[in-house]
Amino acid sequence: MQRSKFTADGAGRVDVFLSRCTSLTRSAIKKLADADMVWVNCLPAKAGAMLKGGEEVEILIPDPVPTSAQAEDIPIEILYEDDDLAVVNKPQGMTVHAGAGNYEGTLVNALLFRLKNLSGIGGELRPGIVHRIDKETSGLLVVAKNDAAHLSLSKQIAEKTARREYFALVEGVVKEDSGTIVTQMGRDPKNRLRQAVLPAGEGRRAETRFEVVERFKNNTLMRFSLKTGRTHQIRVHAKYMGHPVVGDKLYGYQRQRFHLEGQLLHAFRLTFTHPRTGEVMTFEAPMPETFTHILQILRNETT
Repeated sequence: MQRSKFTADGAGRVDVFLSRCTSLTRSAIKKLADADMVWVNCLPAKAGAMLKGGEEVEILIPDPVPTSAQAEDIPIEILYEDDDLAVVNKPQGMTVHAGAGNYEGTLVNALLFRLKNLSGIGGELRPGIVHRIDKETSGLLVVAKNDAAHLSLSKQIAEKTARREYFALVEGVVKEDSGTIVTQMGRDPKNRLRQAVLPAGEGRRAETRFEVVERFKNNTLMRFSLKTGRTHQIRVHAKYMGHPVVGDKLYGYQRQRFHLEGQLLHAFRLTFTHPRTGEVMTFEAPMPETFTHILQILRNETT
C-alpha cells in the first residue's frame, strides 16, 4: 500500500486535484474515496468534495496489479534509463496509453517490451505513465519504473517544479516577442472533443509562457513553457492568441497548406529532479524531420 500526501494548490474538486497529482483516473480515485482511502485534513473525503486551497490531501493507493496491456516490439527512442525511470522521445502519431477501442501500438505497449519494470499506480492500461502528450504531438516523456518514483515525479508536475517546454509552428506572424497567457480552461460546451477558454469563475486556471523564436512570411516558430498542465493547453492558448498551431485541425484551420498527419508541436525539453538522487536533470530532443522540413520551406520563402 502506498501512502502519499499533497497540499491543495487551489480551489476545486478532490478527485480533479488528485488526478493531476497521481495520474490516477477520477473514476479510480472515486473508488478509493468510497473505500475511505482519501482523506482531507485527516478526515475521510468523498471524490466530489470541494477544496479551498491549502488543505492536506492524503490518498492510499493499493499495491499495483499486473498490467493487462500487452508488450509489443515497437521501436522507441529511449534517451535515458536507470532503475527508477526512463526518458523517451515519443514519435508523432503514437498514442501514449490504451483507451476505448485502442489497445495496440501505444507507447505503453512498446515500453512493456523494452523495459523490465514499470510503476503500477497508473493502473492496468497506464503502467509507468506519469504525464501525457497528445497522440499527434511528438517529444519527451518521463516514465516511472517503480511507484516511489511515480509519486515523486507526479508531485513535481502537480507542484510545477518539473518544467516542460515545447516548440510549435503557428499560423500568422506573432507581434509580441514574449508574454504569458493566463485563462480559465475546461471542456468546450459546444464540442466534447475539445477544450476551451472559459469565462472567469469557470474551469481551471491555465498558464502558458511563450517566446518568438523565428518569424516567417505567414508563420511564427514559438517556444511555449507550461506552468500548468491542462489538456490541450498549448493548442487552446495558441488558438486564443489568434495563432493556432499549424496542422491542428481540431483547434486550427480546416484547410491546411501542408499535408500533415498532425500538429507541428514538439516537447523538446524536460527538466525534473531525480526522485532518488535529488539531481536536477534536463533532457532535450531535436525536432522531428517533418517539422524541420517545413521550417526549411518557410526559410527558403523569406530569402
